[in-house]
Amino acid sequence: MRRLSENHQAGASLSDVKLSRVLLLFRPYVGQLTFILLLSLAATLAGLAAPLATKELVDQAIPQKDAGLLLLFAGLMAASPLVKGVLNVWQTHLNNKVGQSVMRDLNDRLFRNLQRQSMSFFTRSRTGEIVQRISGDVQAVQGAITGTIVTAITQLVTLIATVVILLRLDWRLALVSMVVIPALLLPARRIGALRKSLRLRVQTLRGEMSSHLSETFGVSGALLTRIYGREEAQVRKFGEMNDTVKSMELRLGLIGRWYGMAAGVSNPVATAIVYLYGGWLVIHGGLSIGSVIAFAALTGRMYEPVSGLLGVHLDLSAAMGIFQRIFEYLDLKPEVADAPNAQPLQRGGGLVAFEGVSFAYASGGAAVLKEIDLTARPGQLLALVGPSGAGKTTLAGLVGRLYDPTKGTVRIDGRDVRGVTLASLREQIGYVTQEPFLFYGTIADNLRFAKEDATLAEMESACRQAYIHDVIAGLPQGYDTKVGERGHRLSGGERQRIAIARAILKNPRILVLDEATSHLDSRSEAYVQEALDSLMAGRTTIAIAHRLSTVRAADAIAVMDRGRIVELGAHEELLERDGLYAKLYRTQFAETPAGAAE
Repeated sequence: MRRLSENHQAGASLSDVKLSRVLLLFRPYVGQLTFILLLSLAATLAGLAAPLATKELVDQAIPQKDAGLLLLFAGLMAASPLVKGVLNVWQTHLNNKVGQSVMRDLNDRLFRNLQRQSMSFFTRSRTGEIVQRISGDVQAVQGAITGTIVTAITQLVTLIATVVILLRLDWRLALVSMVVIPALLLPARRIGALRKSLRLRVQTLRGEMSSHLSETFGVSGALLTRIYGREEAQVRKFGEMNDTVKSMELRLGLIGRWYGMAAGVSNPVATAIVYLYGGWLVIHGGLSIGSVIAFAALTGRMYEPVSGLLGVHLDLSAAMGIFQRIFEYLDLKPEVADAPNAQPLQRGGGLVAFEGVSFAYASGGAAVLKEIDLTARPGQLLALVGPSGAGKTTLAGLVGRLYDPTKGTVRIDGRDVRGVTLASLREQIGYVTQEPFLFYGTIADNLRFAKEDATLAEMESACRQAYIHDVIAGLPQGYDTKVGERGHRLSGGERQRIAIARAILKNPRILVLDEATSHLDSRSEAYVQEALDSLMAGRTTIAIAHRLSTVRAADAIAVMDRGRIVELGAHEELLERDGLYAKLYRTQFAETPAGAAE
């Protein structure tokens, strides 16, 4: 299974991408590309008509003093660029249409594949780097997708047609006109490889810049920066990265410009050679003046696609480095996915059973869960308590297959969760976390994240159960109030109750609460606890708790330490045992006797 290196260093885990794979992106649009090819051929022939008409005008119409031929060939010379221009506009529009469609497909595939990744991918990746890959990198190859590849086809058609006509006019002069081409081809491969390497380094650095920006300008990062007075330090850090990108971009541009200059000089040099050799042939009676003039014009037409194709090569070489980064994400295999024979999970009682479950985040790494046997019964509250790092959140995450156990089985109503579809499994599980996430949008938008078609009445009902409706109703825009970045326009207790209302709207039969009241003040905690009591009613609930006062009424309390269940029982029973639970309880309440808090 392919995984990304933690820091996504250029070249560390990226393999070369073949052009054939990039071309496969265009496969759904073969019909449109074929039509574009025909348009290109028609435009090329229309463009070549002008120099051929010039030849006939000089060799026939003028010497013969034929006004009819003069008018005909002059008309062709005038009509040729007009027809070519119209066809080129049509072709360019179709080029862009195909290119934008490929861009859309690529973005969709990237986003879809990232959505399929398990939580372990996101815990080891930087958000800014992910955004850079799906947005910045795809945008960076837009030129190659929307123009370069299709342009290569049209330039190739033009080159072939021009060479054929040159050979038919005079094969000797045709070969002489091509003498400069090898000098252009020789350095192209090395320059292309250098541009590819530089472009890959630039995009990698841009990913780091994107990560820095997302961290710095997120509400939490911005607050931390101001608390520690590190504004200027952040500016310096960004400026250093920006300067590095600037120098690399300048180097990329300079490489292209020098080569572009050489390609531009080749045209007049080749034309001068044609006039020199062609003039010698005219002097010795081997060629007409009109043919030399036509040859000179056609030579210019030939070097235009040659120069264009070399430019395509350089642009594609640079783009291939970015395609490596894009295809790396497209090739990621989700660590958690539907089994080939997965079946929907039917709605049942909600019995959750952990059978000999062990788990390690990295293959061969230290186990954070060890031989867990535990059952959460329908309609009951199972509390998970223990010191930090005991494995409580990891264990709860296995229920919804945020991760898969490395050993053992998690069952819901007797069904191995690995044998049911992820969609049906997660549809029946609700989460309320320690730090509830709200998207930048309205309160209604965030509530409908659980149920897209929720009506206002349904949202109001859920919010009443979560004891937040009166607060929302008191806002000037009610449920259409914008919550701000990560919901920071609301208090912690308000965010938590909106998250609870969202879970109520989802109506799960299994509920996971991850320290849902740990960061709240006493008043907010009281409101949230009432909302949680409403949410837990009739549901199988697994609650991770730091404050032991919140789980005294639990039907069962599992005490975890270093990845193991070390105690299991009700509150009173565990206090009487005077084990780890009793020790934690006394520490929190600063009491010595095991039962004094009662």
